[in-house]
Amino acid sequence: MASWTMVGDKWSLASALEQLAAGEGPYGIDTERASGFRYSNRAFLVQVFRRGSGTFIFDPTKLDSMLPLAELINPEEWILHSADQDLPSLAELGLKPDRLFDTELASRLLGFERVGLGAVTERLLDIQLAKAHSAVDWSTRPLPIEWLEYAALDVIVLPDLRDAVYRELEASDKVQIAHEEFEAVRTKPPKPVNDEPWRKLSGGNKLRGPRQLAVARELWNARDRLAREKDVAPGRLVPDASLIAAVAANPRSKGELAKLETFRGRASRTELNRWWNAILAGKTTRNVPGPRPRDPDAIPHHRSWEQKAPEAAVRLAAARAGVEAEAESQNMPLENLITPSLVRRVAWNPPSPPTPENIAARLAELGARPWQIARVAPIISAAFVDLG
Repeated sequence: MASWTMVGDKWSLASALEQLAAGEGPYGIDTERASGFRYSNRAFLVQVFRRGSGTFIFDPTKLDSMLPLAELINPEEWILHSADQDLPSLAELGLKPDRLFDTELASRLLGFERVGLGAVTERLLDIQLAKAHSAVDWSTRPLPIEWLEYAALDVIVLPDLRDAVYRELEASDKVQIAHEEFEAVRTKPPKPVNDEPWRKLSGGNKLRGPRQLAVARELWNARDRLAREKDVAPGRLVPDASLIAAVAANPRSKGELAKLETFRGRASRTELNRWWNAILAGKTTRNVPGPRPRDPDAIPHHRSWEQKAPEAAVRLAAARAGVEAEAESQNMPLENLITPSLVRRVAWNPPSPPTPENIAARLAELGARPWQIARVAPIISAAFVDLG
């Protein structure tokens, strides 16, 4: 069994900080969330390991603030596996790294076929990690000992895994590009707030006409308010499919809605008045939504180019062949060498003339990293020039 210490009050927090300060080297960090159970994606546990200090499991629900931890562990390097999954919930707690090493992202750059923590740990450290509790409800209190054991083991391996991954990066001459990628993840701005989140309803593409959209919007908003109030994942109350089914059925009374077999979910009947009132609001509102707003920067789907824009389709095929060959030679997935959507945008609207410098400038405008630009700009330029 792993040795770990639970931190859930000011006294255990002070002791943990003292012990972590006495350790050495980077910090292995992980979080456990209750995705699919609770309304938000916040962290219900934060695990921290440092050599010479041990493993500490912080319970943010019982601590007044996590800022003392943040002040201690910066500016040391933080090691995370799939950092983009954990950084948002850590940021909510005031925990933002000054330096980052992402063992999952590094594994992708190295071309590993399986990049989950268990697979990479077994490959490089010959250690098998159990994943039995990866999808449990981490908001549960008290937490079972076996869950806490699982949470502790995930961070204990991170410093050794970081060192093993780093050696692989050195051997592949990919240390610099890895650090550029880590920095891009670390500094990535949060997603902008969606003004119309209801449009993301799964199956919403089946809705027809502004009135159906209005009913869907009101049902989504009613569910969201209830989910927020109860701190429950919305889909656990009434799934998206049930909301879409209710819109399509167009019930003419609360009784008809109650009899609708496709309207399911644990709150589908206990909150029947709520759903019926939302349907009525959608049926009677004058504020009906229009079509989904078009992104002014959007380009046509590339599958239609051959018919609608054959020259762009030829450019895309040539560019893609070149970057795919480069990705294979670099032994990394294409999406890590260069985001495919960036290649499509350059092929759709190439600079004139398509010199390596102009292609590089265009890729930089689109957000490509310097190392990516250095590798693919000459390839795309040559592909376009060869087409004449």
